[in-house]
Amino acid sequence: MATSSSSKPDMSYHVFLSFRGPDVRNNFLSHLYIALDQTGIYTFIDSEELRKGEHISLALIKAIEDARIAIVIFSENYAFSTWCLEEVAKIMECKAQKDLFVLPVFYKVEPREVRRGRKSYGIAIGKHESELRKDSEIVKGWRNALFDAGSLSGWELNDGDEAKLIKRIVKEISMQLDRTPLHVAKHPVGIHPQVVKLESMLDLESDDVFMIGLWGQGGIGKTTLAKALYNAIFRQFEGSCFLANVREASKDSKDLVPLQEKVLAEILLRQRLAVNSVDRGISLMQARLCRKKVLLVLDDVNDVKQLNALAGECEWFGKGSRIIITTRDNHLLTYHGIDKDHIYEVKTLENCEACELFKKYVTLRNNRIVIRRDLVVSALHYANGLPLALEVLGSFLCGRRENEWESALNKLAKSPDKTINDVLKLSYDGLENYAKEFFLDIACFFKGRSIEYIMKVLDCCDFDTTIGVPVLKEKSLIIEENGTL
Repeated sequence: MATSSSSKPDMSYHVFLSFRGPDVRNNFLSHLYIALDQTGIYTFIDSEELRKGEHISLALIKAIEDARIAIVIFSENYAFSTWCLEEVAKIMECKAQKDLFVLPVFYKVEPREVRRGRKSYGIAIGKHESELRKDSEIVKGWRNALFDAGSLSGWELNDGDEAKLIKRIVKEISMQLDRTPLHVAKHPVGIHPQVVKLESMLDLESDDVFMIGLWGQGGIGKTTLAKALYNAIFRQFEGSCFLANVREASKDSKDLVPLQEKVLAEILLRQRLAVNSVDRGISLMQARLCRKKVLLVLDDVNDVKQLNALAGECEWFGKGSRIIITTRDNHLLTYHGIDKDHIYEVKTLENCEACELFKKYVTLRNNRIVIRRDLVVSALHYANGLPLALEVLGSFLCGRRENEWESALNKLAKSPDKTINDVLKLSYDGLENYAKEFFLDIACFFKGRSIEYIMKVLDCCDFDTTIGVPVLKEKSLIIEENGTL
């Protein structure tokens, strides 16, 4: 049985408290629990008096597995309890396998006593070894768990001010809980297999620092994929930041300063550091992040100045750091030193995935409206596997009748949807004038023709197609398939 800081049913705990009741229950523990409760932190605290048997219960194991943070209060008699030792062993297992965040509190004991099995911890382990000689592997596991947990950074309390320490603990936990997963998408179709591929590309076991790029046209799902990837791995890093809409947020160089401040604040889990200029921000990031394993996502980058100000060099970040950049411009990634093996091209959805996503947006619960298959096929053909188009079109057609579908699709054949068009047009707006003219000629007159023919014709019109075609490809405005555009 357990109590918690809320009566919320069937919810994972924010914090799991591991402790030896007689040592701390009526003083430090009760004060800490009340402080967590008052801050709205949902905390598991075991009712030790109701324990039965020698092994921790399945409910206790589940509480540890589901918690976001575990606090282990190492007191003088902690190691005499087999329940406590099983708890700390399970906690360290979850730290390794589920990225459970573990914070030790050394209550009137020194960390080295826990790590090295000295004083009461040595006596307790010796007692267990004597009693469980046949199961010595169990005691060995407990000893290893104590060593690992005792080696973590935490707090020591001897004769200090308990109230101040509890305040610090609650503040640290609150900051850690602020590192929450991002909302990815209403219907994340086709995302998981790509996340698996990207995790392999990131080589998370390596201590090297490197950057990867997610490249593709507007509306194709780069940001959605980056969010899903961020959620899958961010707890493996000491600090993390997902910096959204870099293009929009930094329309001129002055706007880069607030972005630098945001990166520092989110990764360091503190109030904003004052940054007076971009150059000052670069120096601060180098100084504060160079020893920290960080995950930084820069979403929708379109200018090298943004990269230079926010992730100029791998050396800015500590061992094992990963920087993920989403962009429509492949050449921007190349210029920043990211090799082709670390550039992932985000592609349109396959037919079956496009159909699944479209149906999720277009179908209402208890929907009795039947739509002709040819209209659905026309809508899917128009969207061409682009997630943004599938979402916008599916949401618009949701609940409408066949005659309304026909009218909407006829309208789209004449003029594109504004929401979709505005997103795609950003890439066009970023072109130089000569490239805009070049692109419009291709889009209006040469779609589906061979690249050899197009270049031959446009070279005669005084276009520099040798550089023009690669630029349009790099900016995701044209696609070459089997020699045709």
